[in-house]
Amino acid sequence: MTKTFPGRTRKDPPHEVLRGIDLEIRRGEIFGIIGQSGAGKSTLVRLINGLEPVTTGRLRVGDRDIAGLPERELRSVRRDIGMIFQQFNLFRSRTVAGNVAYPLKVAGVKQPARDKKVARLLDFVGLLQRANDHPEQLSGGQQQRVGIARALATDPSLLLADEATSALDPETTQDVLNLLRQVNRELGITIVIITHEMDVIRRIADRVAVIDSGQVIETGSVYDVFATPKTPEATRFVSSTLRDRPSADTLARLRQVHPGRLVSVRVQDRPGFQTTLSSAFIKRDVEAEIVFGGISELQERPVGSLTFALTGDDGAVDNALSALRADEFDVEEHVR
Repeated sequence: MTKTFPGRTRKDPPHEVLRGIDLEIRRGEIFGIIGQSGAGKSTLVRLINGLEPVTTGRLRVGDRDIAGLPERELRSVRRDIGMIFQQFNLFRSRTVAGNVAYPLKVAGVKQPARDKKVARLLDFVGLLQRANDHPEQLSGGQQQRVGIARALATDPSLLLADEATSALDPETTQDVLNLLRQVNRELGITIVIITHEMDVIRRIADRVAVIDSGQVIETGSVYDVFATPKTPEATRFVSSTLRDRPSADTLARLRQVHPGRLVSVRVQDRPGFQTTLSSAFIKRDVEAEIVFGGISELQERPVGSLTFALTGDDGAVDNALSALRADEFDVEEHVR
C-alpha cells in the first residue's frame, strides 16, 4: 500500500508519505505502530479508518477492502472502528455522560437504551459517579477514560489509539494502558496503538511494526524486536527504553576508569546463556568485569544488555569475541 499527497504547488512534485506498507494485524491482538514524528504513523491511521484514500494497493479491514470505497460505504466501516486521541477531543459543553452518548445519538439509538449503555460503559471505565461532571472537572487520565468509553459506544471490533498516552504522566499512563488491556481481554477488541514511545509498546503490545520515513523497516513480536532489533532505527528505540547500553558520555567515563576493551553483549533467552558467555572468557584467560547494563523481563522472558571491560591479551580477547559471534551472540565492541 502507498499514500502520496500532491505537492503544495503545481510545480512541486508529489510527496510519497507511505510506500510499500505491508502489514497484517491479527484479530484480537494489541498491535503497536511506532516511529518518530513525521514517519507516517498518523497518515496510516487515517487510511485505516477511511479518512484518507489509499493511493495504490489494498487495505482490508475485516472482510472488506476499503480502498476506493465511496464515502457512504466508508461510514459503515468507521462505525466499527473506535478512535482514542492524544488530546481527548471531548465536548466541553457536554457532560461526561453526554460525551459518551454522542456517537449513540448520531447512530439513532433511542434514549432509554442510550442511557443504559452509557451507564454500563462509564461503570466499565470506573467513572459512573462522574457522569454529570464536565470534562474540565476531570484529570487528564479521567478524561482519557471518558474518551475510551466514547470509543466503545458503537461496539467496535477495532480500536485505534493515536498517541493516547502522550499527554499523561507515567502513573496515569499505566492506568490507561491497564484499561486498554482490559478492553482487549474482556471485550475481545483488536487494538492498534500508534506512538513514538517504545515504553508504551513494551508494556502492552503483542506485536509491533517500526516505521521510518514512510516504510515498515521491522515487524515482529515485541520480545523479538526488543531482544534482537535488526535495524539501527529499531535499535535506537529499544536503547531509549531499556537504557541498557552506555551513551557516548558514559563510554568516555568508563574508559577513564577501566583500561580494558569495552564490549556490550545482548541478553538472550536461551538455555545456558550465562554459562556460555562466562566460559568464552574464562577459557581464554580474559578477565571480564561488568561495568554497565541491565536485565529486565518482557513477556515473561529476559531482555537487556551487559557491557564488559575485557582485559587480557588482545589476541585472546579477539578469539573470545569471535567464539561468541560464531555462537550467534549479539556482540558490539565500543571502539574509541
